[in-house]
Amino acid sequence: MIPGGGQFINKAGGTVKARNEGPMRVQRALARAGAVSRREADQAVADGRVLVNGQVALVGQVVDPARDVITLDGAPVKTHVTAHRWIVLNKPAATMTTRKDPSGRTTVFDLVDDVPGLVYVGRLDFMTEGVLLLTTDGTAAHALTHPSREVERTYIATVRGDALAAAKRARQGVQLEDGLVTPRDVQAHPLGARRWAFEITIAEGKTHEVRRICDALELEVERLIRTSFGPVRLGNLPSGEARALTAAERTVLDAIISKEQLPKA
Repeated sequence: MIPGGGQFINKAGGTVKARNEGPMRVQRALARAGAVSRREADQAVADGRVLVNGQVALVGQVVDPARDVITLDGAPVKTHVTAHRWIVLNKPAATMTTRKDPSGRTTVFDLVDDVPGLVYVGRLDFMTEGVLLLTTDGTAAHALTHPSREVERTYIATVRGDALAAAKRARQGVQLEDGLVTPRDVQAHPLGARRWAFEITIAEGKTHEVRRICDALELEVERLIRTSFGPVRLGNLPSGEARALTAAERTVLDAIISKEQLPKA
């Protein structure tokens, strides 16, 4: 039940043609281009370090990346993006889902190519393994993690406890401190030695949701793997390695992202 094995594919992932997003705030254009982080972009504009068509940019100013010339500290910034990078990573346990860790622990960005503007799509906690998407398309990342999209995620937890009874209870909904969670699907499969593979599909995306569900169901989690995120499945991708999206995955993700327009950040 637990995926593993396979062949190394591509640390860099692959590219997808960028959608024309039209006008946007200058801070967002800078961050989207990977020139600086969003917070750094806010500060750079406030400090007068950003010019639009030769004029000092204003905080919140709207620009058209396809037409306007934007510079940061005198250097031109390529804000007109024609393609975005997408990476499917099999995140190992004991890896931080963050850009930098003050304690020096390995992060997911240590496992993939250093790409300007790369962000993760949803967070996996330190010990949780499995499918993690990374992309330079911030709009898509926001859409895929927005509650309105109801993107399904499937996890397999190796647990101890009465998993059959827990699965039956979970199908009726599990009350957590931040609300009721009703899984889309729950299955329990015996692994032997009083251990079970507890497979659960959810769409809410609450923090530490699966671990908290298992705790509420009196299941002891030994290992937790996300086996799918929307149409993207882990398959045989080895732990710590990455690949590009397949054509089928790109098509479904684009349909989810384009489902409705969300307010621009």
